Amino acid sequence: MMTLADRKELEGAARRLSRQFAGVFSLETVEECVMDSYERLAATATVTGFLTILAERFALERPQALGQAGHKLESTVPEVLFVCVHNAGRSQMAAVLLDQLAHGAVHVRSAGSDPADQLNPAVIEAMSELGLDLGKEFPKPLTDEVVQAADVVITMGCGDACPLYPGKRYLDWELEDPAGQPLATVRQIRDDIQERVKALLAEVAPATIPS
Repeated sequence: MMTLADRKELEGAARRLSRQFAGVFSLETVEECVMDSYERLAATATVTGFLTILAERFALERPQALGQAGHKLESTVPEVLFVCVHNAGRSQMAAVLLDQLAHGAVHVRSAGSDPADQLNPAVIEAMSELGLDLGKEFPKPLTDEVVQAADVVITMGCGDACPLYPGKRYLDWELEDPAGQPLATVRQIRDDIQERVKALLAEVAPATIPS
C-alpha cells in the first residue's frame, strides 16, 4: 500500500521527469505514469524498500515510448523489445547483450508478461562472466506503449501475452527457461541468446557489424 511518504517521493520523481518531457507531456500525465509504474511494481514486489526508486526508473522509459508511439518524439535508431514471462532471465540477457553489441545503434527495452520480484541470480552470474553487470536491472511489467514504440518485438515463451499491432515485426525465440537451472545450463542459454542477438543486429543495424 502506498504510504504518504511514498506519494511525496513519487510526486518529486514526477516533477523531475516532467522537466525532461517539457512541451511533450504535462506534469499530470507524467505523474500518472509514475504512480502507475509504482502500482505495477508493487503488485509483484516482496521487498518494498526501494519501490519508489525503481518506479522512477521504470517510469523514465514509459513517456519516451509513449511519445514515440504517438509520433510526438522521434526515434533515430531501431527500437527492439524483448519479452519473456518473468523478465528475470532470457529477456534481460538479450537486452543487455544487444545493447552492448550495438554501441548505441539500437535502442533496447525488455519486459515481462508476469514479472518476477528479482532477477535470477544464476543469470546475473553468467552475464558477469562476460563482464556485463545486471546488478542494477530489475523485472519490469509489459506495458502497451513499449510494444507500440518497438520496431521489432521478440517474445520468449509468452507470445500470446504480447499485444499485436500492425507494422510491427514479431519474432518468437524458442529458448529454455533459465529459472531453476544450474549455472552450466544458464551459460548455454546465454550463449544461444548471444548468437541470436548477433544475427538480429546484422539485420536491424548492419553498419555496426565489423567488416
